[in-house]
Amino acid sequence: MTKIEPAPYFEGITEGPAGGAAWWASTSDGVRIRIGIWPCDDAKGTVLLFPGRTEYIEKYGSTAADLAARGYAAVAIDWRGQGLADRLIEDPRIGHVAAFSDYQKDVAAALDVVRAQDMPEPWHLLGHSMGGAIGLRAVLQGMPVKTCAFTGPMWGIYMSTLVKPFGWALPRVADALGMGTRLSPSTKLESYVLTNPFDDNMLTTDPDMFRMMQDQLQAQPELALGGPSLTWLREGLAECRALSRLASPDLPCVTFIGENEQIINTPSVHDRMRRWPRGVLNVIPGAEHEVLMEKPEIRTRIYDQLETLFSGQIGNEPRAKSA
Repeated sequence: MTKIEPAPYFEGITEGPAGGAAWWASTSDGVRIRIGIWPCDDAKGTVLLFPGRTEYIEKYGSTAADLAARGYAAVAIDWRGQGLADRLIEDPRIGHVAAFSDYQKDVAAALDVVRAQDMPEPWHLLGHSMGGAIGLRAVLQGMPVKTCAFTGPMWGIYMSTLVKPFGWALPRVADALGMGTRLSPSTKLESYVLTNPFDDNMLTTDPDMFRMMQDQLQAQPELALGGPSLTWLREGLAECRALSRLASPDLPCVTFIGENEQIINTPSVHDRMRRWPRGVLNVIPGAEHEVLMEKPEIRTRIYDQLETLFSGQIGNEPRAKSA
């Protein structure tokens, strides 16, 4: 059984609903991760929030608040190598994982916390970016959720023209030379939101949400994370390729991507959703990568559709469609 203990929760920087708390959980391979929980009175179920790379529990406080307003409790995870979870290599600014399958150990530990805290069922998955890849794999392996939703899911990794020619070869060579923990090309050691201005950013068109992300990391710099290691890149590319060869789960699903998405590979999302018989793909006009951190009117439309999904009113369509 996973060892569970109280963990720090930075309530002062989050916009989460009342009663939020965090817990340490030890994975089967001895890594300490952090789980955030937001209860909801008379909850209709629990949404398992699977964050993206570089993210942390407190960033999803506003998401938990929007879900609570619709009657759902929420849980979020600090994956290994980010947030307050154990950083795995000497330089804590570099996001690293030895094998992408290790994230499934984090999922298992998180579910132990969910069960120990008696979070209300049914459970629903909401995975963002890298959390979309981890979540899809978890569902394919039998994670007990009633529905699943994804935002900007990392089912393919976008690589710039500069990186693409050697995007697959370089990480393998680096590992062979013992340099797999080095920073991937075209990325930085510092957090994206702290080193890039709001203008022309690739995350959101909402200046208030961008400022919230900056304020959080300035208040709690230990939550910040820079670019990924070469080993992470190798593992991420391999996992995306492996997932692309698998059929979609037999679950109702809604996926959202921004019209201006520049971080993940969008053709892979369209391909997956075309092959998801009970799935719906929504391309959000004018939005960037983090649609849950977009302007209020966009967020409201997304949460309304999520509520429709969770309540069982989506999922009987004959095949995936764009909306």
